[in-house]
Amino acid sequence: MRTPAARAAAALAAVALTASGCGLAAPGTGGAAQGGPVDGPADGAITFQTWNLKAEYEEFFTGVIEEFEQANPGARVRWLDQPAEGYADKLSADAAAGTLPDVVNVAPDLVHPLAEADMVLDLDEARPGAADAYTADAWEGFTIPGRDGTYAYPWYLNTGPVFYNRALFEEAGLDPDSPPTTYDELFDQALEMAEATGGETAMLGQTPGIIDLGLYGSQAMNEDGTRFTFNDVAGVVMVERYKELYDAGALVPESLTQDYTGAGEQFMSGAIAWAPGSAYDLENFRTNAPDLYENVGITEVITNTGRAHMYLQGLAVSAKSEEPATAAAFAEFVTNAPNQEAFAHEVQIFPSTQGSLDDPYFTEEDGTDEGRVRVAAAAQLESATSYTPVVFGDQMQNLLRDEIALAMRGDKSPQ
Repeated sequence: MRTPAARAAAALAAVALTASGCGLAAPGTGGAAQGGPVDGPADGAITFQTWNLKAEYEEFFTGVIEEFEQANPGARVRWLDQPAEGYADKLSADAAAGTLPDVVNVAPDLVHPLAEADMVLDLDEARPGAADAYTADAWEGFTIPGRDGTYAYPWYLNTGPVFYNRALFEEAGLDPDSPPTTYDELFDQALEMAEATGGETAMLGQTPGIIDLGLYGSQAMNEDGTRFTFNDVAGVVMVERYKELYDAGALVPESLTQDYTGAGEQFMSGAIAWAPGSAYDLENFRTNAPDLYENVGITEVITNTGRAHMYLQGLAVSAKSEEPATAAAFAEFVTNAPNQEAFAHEVQIFPSTQGSLDDPYFTEEDGTDEGRVRVAAAAQLESATSYTPVVFGDQMQNLLRDEIALAMRGDKSPQ
């Protein structure tokens, strides 16, 4: 349901990297010095790698690169773009071979093993003061528990509303003008929908993941990031409620193994009535699911914490770069306020730079559904946080889904 940029923002295609298991090169071999400021003229040749962006945004990034090269005589940037499929494996292979691009597009879980292996620069040491250009929450998103430093420049952010199918609400006798605003209301209405439709229509299409547990109020990890703690009271209660929904037919049978993409497709087909999304999805509905588009409702993300989830993308600088000053300068240029704001006009994402969300583009509705969603999402970002620990990769997400599925089937207790 998302553009390549939004899919990357959600890190849905990431496969967990582990520093101990991927053959990452030993730290301290070649390239930029480990520790200390990185400065000097930006006049070297570097490589810049993005994650599934070239097909739709080639003109934009070509322009950014040309502008940087014109402002920095001697600088040369070679742009590489990798497909979403296998992106994490590509990073791992490049790191192990010592060929990691100078500037590389990462999500927090992807930068974690690279930072642990000293393969990317600690920007707090390498570029003192750089943090001042970005929001505090975004900068913190690229820190590593138990380790000092920040390991990527925050780039674009995303969050989004919840979409619901007004027609399916009406068919189940629910008020489409009063969608659920709390988890209890969501679960209760899901049970009502299942009963009213004889199990033909389900409210939800997925079991809860780590983000859902966080939104519900479960604490993912202890403060020093050494132990998972989501097996707490809030986590158990949420799984218990989902088991109740599953037993009543309020979730589709595929929910035990289905990921975000599958649930999105079922929402578009009318099989489920409730799904998270982003502003981009409205155009997707208009084009690919016109019947849904005519009946789509838009509401806020439900949370027990008062804080929505924030997806982050960033740019890390290779610690092995032969041109660290040019690489850092280019990463800062791509992620500066003007370029982040310009990219947000190309695709429905949001800038991570200080003051950017105060722009009228993000604060004033323009009479379109997309504008309404954009303004609402930007407002959510003012207090949003990431509920996904940087150490929690897709393999862990899959394991969590499998364990919750056992509880839903009654093969394990929710505890």
